[in-house]
Amino acid sequence: MRRTFDALAERVLAGGRATRDEARAVLGTSDDDLLDVVAAAARVRRRYFGNRVKLNYLVNLKSGRCPEDCGYCSQRLGAESGALSYTWLSPEQAADAASAGVTAGAKRVCLVASGRGPTDPDIDRVARTIAAIRERHADVEVCACLGLLGAGQATRLRDAGADAYNHNLNTAGERYADICTTHTYADRVSTVEQARSGGLSACSGLIAGMGESDDDLVEVAFALADLAPDSVPVNFLIPFDGTPMAGRWQLTPQRCLRILAMMRFVFPDVEVRLAGGREIHLRTLQPLALHIANAIFLGDYLTSEGQAGHADLDMISDNGFVVEAAGEPSLPTARAAAGMPVTTAGNMVAPPTNLVRLRRRGAGTDLPPNT
Repeated sequence: MRRTFDALAERVLAGGRATRDEARAVLGTSDDDLLDVVAAAARVRRRYFGNRVKLNYLVNLKSGRCPEDCGYCSQRLGAESGALSYTWLSPEQAADAASAGVTAGAKRVCLVASGRGPTDPDIDRVARTIAAIRERHADVEVCACLGLLGAGQATRLRDAGADAYNHNLNTAGERYADICTTHTYADRVSTVEQARSGGLSACSGLIAGMGESDDDLVEVAFALADLAPDSVPVNFLIPFDGTPMAGRWQLTPQRCLRILAMMRFVFPDVEVRLAGGREIHLRTLQPLALHIANAIFLGDYLTSEGQAGHADLDMISDNGFVVEAAGEPSLPTARAAAGMPVTTAGNMVAPPTNLVRLRRRGAGTDLPPNT
């Protein structure tokens, strides 16, 4: 099998991408072949993105109270998840939150608000928020994620200083009605298209772990490819209590790595972002995922906690990667010399000095052992 995946990597590096059959083959590999798949995908990742990891930071501008019924979401209509619920942050509050991520190394701030889609006054509010953030961090990338877009709203966001717009397809079109009934798959496709036509960089991805088949994953991957996004977040279902998908633990770390590898072969020179649920599904295999994906969310998500930000930075450094700096182009098509990625050794995290902790539990003490 190694020769098969090496051949696939060679073809992708020569300017191609995986076919649907090859994408299914990646998803269908055995655990015995998993490292060969990861190694082949890592070759592609290294060619186009070197050893850089782009950090993205989420700011939840408005949480909960959503009228939509997306089955995976802790903010959905009727959810009893216990997720935080609050109205719009002020521009100053949002800028404070964004500064925490930028100070820790985030290159992009993602401004998210629950709801079906923004009203025109909401666009004005977000515009003021972008201005407040840029007053402090002129070079930071800003991505908005506000739901379904209306006519002209993408252009207004671009004019306000937004760089990108996120709206995920989430799953294959044929099964979209299984996870949401208050809007359609076509609505989502239309929003991504509006973002692009309005001059924003398109960001759109998927959620794995919702009962989809390999064919469903391949279908959504190629539907995304047709939309030509610049970044593709790969989320793994967080099965919140109080939602229809509570208790749905269908993913293994190995399955997650195969999904990421498949996406890398379909999107060789596009930002593939390791997104929600990575900690609870990849667990100790998170570092391997960095050899496939070239971006992560730093710290917490919209309504759930991620691993500590310093742990993310340690993981990046320990695996020989560096944080992508603000002045570096993210996509290889923007480089002066394609295939010659820039590294930034100055972004390496200093080695920790507090790793040695004297044992105070177990044998010879009154405390239970660490087992």
